[in-house]
Amino acid sequence: MFTACGDDTDEGNGGSTTTSNEVIVSEIITGNTTWSKDKTYILAGRISVVTGVTLTIEPGTIIKGQAGTGANATALIVARGGKLMAEGTATEPIIFTSVADEIKSGEIASPNLPTDFNGLWGGLIVLGDAPCSLEGDVTELSIEGIPPTDANGLYGGTNAEDNSGVIKYVSVRHGGANIGEGNEINGITFGGVGSGTMVENVEVVANQDDGIEWFGGTVNVKNAIVWNAGDDAVDTDQAWAGTLDNFVIICGDETDHALEIDGPEGSMNAGHTVTNGWVKGHAASELGDFRKNAQGTFSKIYFFNFDGGMADGRGDMSLSSGSDVTFGDGSLTFADLEITTDSTDLTKIFKGGTDTHASSVASASNAGADVAPFAGWSWAAKEEAYK
Repeated sequence: MFTACGDDTDEGNGGSTTTSNEVIVSEIITGNTTWSKDKTYILAGRISVVTGVTLTIEPGTIIKGQAGTGANATALIVARGGKLMAEGTATEPIIFTSVADEIKSGEIASPNLPTDFNGLWGGLIVLGDAPCSLEGDVTELSIEGIPPTDANGLYGGTNAEDNSGVIKYVSVRHGGANIGEGNEINGITFGGVGSGTMVENVEVVANQDDGIEWFGGTVNVKNAIVWNAGDDAVDTDQAWAGTLDNFVIICGDETDHALEIDGPEGSMNAGHTVTNGWVKGHAASELGDFRKNAQGTFSKIYFFNFDGGMADGRGDMSLSSGSDVTFGDGSLTFADLEITTDSTDLTKIFKGGTDTHASSVASASNAGADVAPFAGWSWAAKEEAYK
């Protein structure tokens, strides 16, 4: 079997074979490997970067996942102790997409797939050794979307500063394959990822499940876009203790919640910070659902294009049982929430007393995100989807 490598020192690069300019990656990556923009990499299964190994992806590289469901769903997994060095640039982003996508290096928009086609492959999963609040106070767990028999799917630990690499100028599209009933793969999943990991300028487009989901950990994310998520755009769980700063959410006709915020599942308590957001709604969507014992700080978020306070819960931001307690004791806080709406009663939109931290504004006076960092490299900016 001919192995295709990005440099002369690559080893164990996933059982790769080449066809023309395509590299088929069919086995786990067991040696330091580089993927270069002069080739397109085809994920032929669940590909893991194992402990102690670094996968480097050069700017402008295209990675495509084959179709697959159940245990055969395709995904790129950075196992605990592995590293992903995916450093795209503002002129050469790294794009993860489906084999059905005819996009080539140097292009931003797909030439053939709509922005709402989802579930065509899996997604990007990054796992680390940082603390997570897990049920029963166990120290590790198998990440959702991956069969529990796969040891490369374990996450969680004790190193808050754990480093899983660098992810910059990366767009993940058309994913979210289902591996079982109610168990899909998120566009980008962070499981126990530590603060030593750098994540900036990331985009998820048309994922069948959540756009970006954090399971514990301490990683910070700056400049993120989620467009047309099939479930929740941004989902947080298990006492994630990082910051999401400067983000845009564009809800589609399948998006459930723009924000779904869950609390700790074990005795460890921690909250996260979500700030400087711009959320474009849809008639089918809710602003947010703060679930049992949610904790954290949510500030400077601007909402628009929602049907405010519908009787069935659409168009509102709610506190579920337990989050009313954390809101009351100050471990869940809100500040500077803004919305453009025809409603004259914000209590129908911002529930549980959160309306005291919200105001109605004209569309031209909103704060929220700075969209300038998304220009040039993101599909959402190219289509001006957030307007």
